[in-house]
Amino acid sequence: MPRFAANLNWLFTEQDFEARFAAAASAGFEAVEFLFPYDHAPAELARLQRDAGVQTVLFNLPPGVWANGERGLAAQPGREQDFAASVELALLHARTLGVKRLHAMAGLTDPDLPRSHQHHTYVQNLRYACRRLAPHGIELLIEPINPGDMPHYFLTHVSQALATIAEVAEPNLRLQFDAYHVHRVGEDVSAQFAAAQAHIAHIQIAGSPGRNEPGSGALDYRRLFAQIDAAGFDGWVGCEYHPAAGTLAGLSWRELLTAS
Repeated sequence: MPRFAANLNWLFTEQDFEARFAAAASAGFEAVEFLFPYDHAPAELARLQRDAGVQTVLFNLPPGVWANGERGLAAQPGREQDFAASVELALLHARTLGVKRLHAMAGLTDPDLPRSHQHHTYVQNLRYACRRLAPHGIELLIEPINPGDMPHYFLTHVSQALATIAEVAEPNLRLQFDAYHVHRVGEDVSAQFAAAQAHIAHIQIAGSPGRNEPGSGALDYRRLFAQIDAAGFDGWVGCEYHPAAGTLAGLSWRELLTAS
């Protein structure tokens, strides 16, 4: 059975963020992930995960100013120093929490710039970050995000991510495979997983199209979970969905979709 991690920005939101670590543990999760840790001191988060008995397996590099619409810095020409600073801040938190995988958001396309210019910046920034993180045993992940949920995002398809990984050519650059986003761009999730599995370090899931519990839409998670098991994937599967009627009320999908 896949190993599921609770995304604390999406699940257990009935409680304050600090209480969600223990709530996830009580619900049977051994691991958690979240978007950004930067509103909290690293030592505070380390205490919360230690007290709850869970491990943190993923979070994002700082994305720029989210409230101003920024959605990442990696593919933003002229922001190279900001991106380098974001790597350092993420590394500080990751080392304290014992996190071995960090996601670098690309950011949005700029209509005033050639895509090739942004792509060059993206490759150079990713290569820099990989080399900075490698001595600490940390992998850097990139994730295609569908343009319906995040309009104008720079990286939208698995094929683009795989080409970028090949071009950067650093062994610790890996793929964050979000089945919901893959399905929302109209691709066959099982086929894309098979094509990319050698590069996948982390998986995320949600029902599609509604982004509620897995199994609530058209995406066949029973098939995908069987495929994940057959592939011998030993990473984590992050639960990044909107509970339809409360977190605990909807968790029965874990047993229903993984029962043999």
